[in-house]
Amino acid sequence: MSELTKKLKTEDWLAVWIGAIVILIGCVAVLTGWFDFSALKFSTWTLGEKLSEAQAAKAVGLGAQFASAAFWIKCARTFIVLAVLFAGGVSIMGGSVKKFLPAFAGLFVLAIVVRLVSAEFTLNRYLEWAFWALIVGLLISNTVGVPEWLKPAIKTEYYIKTGLVIMGFSVLFSNIAKFGLYGLGIAWIVTPVVILFMWWFGTRVLKIDNKPLVITLASATSVCGTSAAIATGAAAKARKDDLSIAISISIIFTIIMMVFEPMIIRAVGMSQLMGGALIGGTVDSTGAVVLAGNALGAEAEQAAVLVKSIQNILIGFIAFFVAVFFATKVEKTGDAKVGADEIWNRFPKFIIGFFVASLVASFIIQPVFGGSEVKAINGVLDQYKNWAFVLAFTSIGLDTNFKEIGSRMQGGKVLWLYVIGQLFNIALTLFAVWILLSGVVFDIPVLDQFK
Repeated sequence: MSELTKKLKTEDWLAVWIGAIVILIGCVAVLTGWFDFSALKFSTWTLGEKLSEAQAAKAVGLGAQFASAAFWIKCARTFIVLAVLFAGGVSIMGGSVKKFLPAFAGLFVLAIVVRLVSAEFTLNRYLEWAFWALIVGLLISNTVGVPEWLKPAIKTEYYIKTGLVIMGFSVLFSNIAKFGLYGLGIAWIVTPVVILFMWWFGTRVLKIDNKPLVITLASATSVCGTSAAIATGAAAKARKDDLSIAISISIIFTIIMMVFEPMIIRAVGMSQLMGGALIGGTVDSTGAVVLAGNALGAEAEQAAVLVKSIQNILIGFIAFFVAVFFATKVEKTGDAKVGADEIWNRFPKFIIGFFVASLVASFIIQPVFGGSEVKAINGVLDQYKNWAFVLAFTSIGLDTNFKEIGSRMQGGKVLWLYVIGQLFNIALTLFAVWILLSGVVFDIPVLDQFK
């Protein structure tokens, strides 16, 4: 077997191939209408909460969902597609498909539980599925323990990398044009400055030894929480419990900011445009950004989503520079120079898949078939991305021990790193928002034209 063939059969490249297959099938299914490729998604259900008419129209009783033949067809389709693709990758990597498939079936059942719980109206409104995936996994790993037969399917990075490749299709470069220099100033100037500040503060001031954890938490704080943590963690070769710590802290503070930031913005009399941009630049999770922006109003919601969308484009670039930085500076030993080959070997190849998917969606599918078709394709692909991420986050929980997490908090330094870093992020973003959107320096853009 040639050296090139071996490299193309690594987990990084297999994630690209699997993600590409899902994207290709999704595009063919939507653009031709020949077959249904949609994955299983739980509709919102309630435990008795009173819903508005609009909310009630979207909600479907849990019993009615389970009684639907379409539900079980989509469930079977989702399992078969993911099981076949991931098992195929395991086989190519030299693993045992015979051990992987029953383990994957067990992990998929746990993922169904996660999706079911997170679809409940109140839980869905305030806590993302990533939180419940971690909780389910952590409860098992820290109580009864993970059974041996389930362990062959616990492949966190395998699922994460595949999900990020699929996610690339939803990151459209056309979003830059929607908010022009305003969005670039808020999202692309502030973000790297915050990362550099948190890196300096964590390694020099707090003297945290775990540098992969520092850069992972810095990216989660400055970009978009879990997705950025995943991509940067892979580039820096962060451990699974490093990811778990970074994601857990990010989720906890995302919930706090999602609730209180709109209240504070409204209390100080900030405009919807400025408030929405501030939320988009500081709240970690995209879902939480939408909810927090909506709490201020339609204009704020749109500004928040635009800033966050432009910020999300940085994920791949940041992962690339982190890979190069860690290969040439952080992990470099002695006087030996790290050449281009070594940088390439360490570079997370799934980032290539992420960018290619984004380019295809932005400059091929959208111009040829239109924005509505891209949106329809993303409606299908987003669910496969979510399933990949649920499998990954559940795996993180199953592979994490509370005692190990406690030992890696370094006496509370990691928590201080996030808090100080996020406060710096808020202050710098607020300054950028005031400069660009207050009307004092530049003309205020009118978002209505982009609706």
